[in-house]
Amino acid sequence: MSKAVIEVKGLHKIYEGAVPVKAVNGIDLVISEGEFTALKGPSGCGKTTLLNLLGGLDQPNSGSIIIDDTDITGLSDNELIDFRLHHIGFVFQAYNLIPVLSATENVSFIMLLQNRSKDERMERAHQLLEAVGLAGKEDKRPGELSGGQQQRVAVARALASKPKFVLADEPTANLDSESTSKLLEIMLQLNKQENMTFIFATHDNRVIAKAKRVVGISDGRIVSDTSK
Repeated sequence: MSKAVIEVKGLHKIYEGAVPVKAVNGIDLVISEGEFTALKGPSGCGKTTLLNLLGGLDQPNSGSIIIDDTDITGLSDNELIDFRLHHIGFVFQAYNLIPVLSATENVSFIMLLQNRSKDERMERAHQLLEAVGLAGKEDKRPGELSGGQQQRVAVARALASKPKFVLADEPTANLDSESTSKLLEIMLQLNKQENMTFIFATHDNRVIAKAKRVVGISDGRIVSDTSK
């Protein structure tokens, strides 16, 4: 039995307004080490909100999120920043690379924040860029790379800190079919070779088809949960 990396219990997130929106409405979820899981559902169903809650980017109204024996809902802002730095990798739809930094510098930046030595930063950054098929592109800045290549840099960056898991929010939304196929194959290889846990928020059927577990979300609730 694989160890649970995330345990969610009774999670609620309500956005207040003229009409309050229950974005996450009583979710219980366990994600085990090594899973390749897709959270699927239409826009507005709550999947991105759930991903943001799992990553500590947003706070729930109630419920618990236990990661590595720590309930992150009880952490202060500064504690959350430090926890994310050492435990969680992020891949965003918009890449979010730093334009003036090279691919190597983008990947190694999070390790700089972790106070790793320069030699360790450079070695791991080059290893990861090679793993995502970007050997020879180490000195290229984001503007010199295609969208698919930029997203692969983002994947390498997400893995640089050796996180417990990687959260990917619509990572293929801006990619063509060929780039999507290459990116998913790289993630599957990393999942298999390093037992890296990936959790996607997506409505892309190409991602859903590759996922080993698919969790369907509608109106802030889990409506289906199937493993392949």
